[in-house]
Amino acid sequence: MPSRKNTRRTPLTSRWMGLTLVPLYLFTLVLVLGPLVYMLVLSFETRADVWGVIPQFTWANYKNIFQPVYLNTFVQSLKLALLCTGLILLIGYPFGYFMARLSPRGKTAALMIPFWTNSLIRLYGWIIVLRSGGTLDKVLMALHLTQRPLKLLYTYPAVVVGMVYALLQFMILAVYSSAEKMDWSLVEAARDLGASPAQAFFTVTLKLTMPGLLSGVILTFIPSMGLFFIADILGGNKVVLVGSLIQDQLMKAHNWPFAAALSVVLMILTSLM
Repeated sequence: MPSRKNTRRTPLTSRWMGLTLVPLYLFTLVLVLGPLVYMLVLSFETRADVWGVIPQFTWANYKNIFQPVYLNTFVQSLKLALLCTGLILLIGYPFGYFMARLSPRGKTAALMIPFWTNSLIRLYGWIIVLRSGGTLDKVLMALHLTQRPLKLLYTYPAVVVGMVYALLQFMILAVYSSAEKMDWSLVEAARDLGASPAQAFFTVTLKLTMPGLLSGVILTFIPSMGLFFIADILGGNKVVLVGSLIQDQLMKAHNWPFAAALSVVLMILTSLM
């Protein structure tokens, strides 16, 4: 009989494999866990009169969040995130589903095109489209749908368009990854057993692609709560999100403890997803 190779790991091999994980642990501790702990500690400290912080424990930073102006900012950010996530779901799920049925060359093109241009440059492109007298205005007036230029830029709908455009690719990729691995013969079997296309979709396809759908919802909802630069570019500071509020507290008011408290609350809300 041929001799079996000894596949048991020696203590030396296990030790070397453990050492390969050390950089990952160091990266997590220094660049992920460390800043989170620092932010949590900073949120309980007191703001100095002129600059910096005083190492004095206080609950005032979290109490200030319950002021109506700050609570309203959280509510508005949550509404915007839910609206954008819903629109992205309606657009991205069919796109990702049908993209999985394309040829290999078509899949490659659909996956690569969104990453050819920097997202910030693409957002500035929306300024040209949405500004008064811009591309959209010219098209609408050429079709005699409007009589005068519309004021779409620096409005709430412009921010929604920017959010959907920036985050749509994450929903598409998440749904595509699930639809690509799906066993299409199960859909054909459901049709052979008498199920209508709608019944086959809701009983088979939707359930099999649900992991990708939920991943796409998380990947779009969480960033949309704090993408303040989109609100600044397309909203003209008229749409204030929690991210914008944190930036103002850091850069303008120099109230670092309050900015840290806002960040902790935002992190808790998004982590509930």
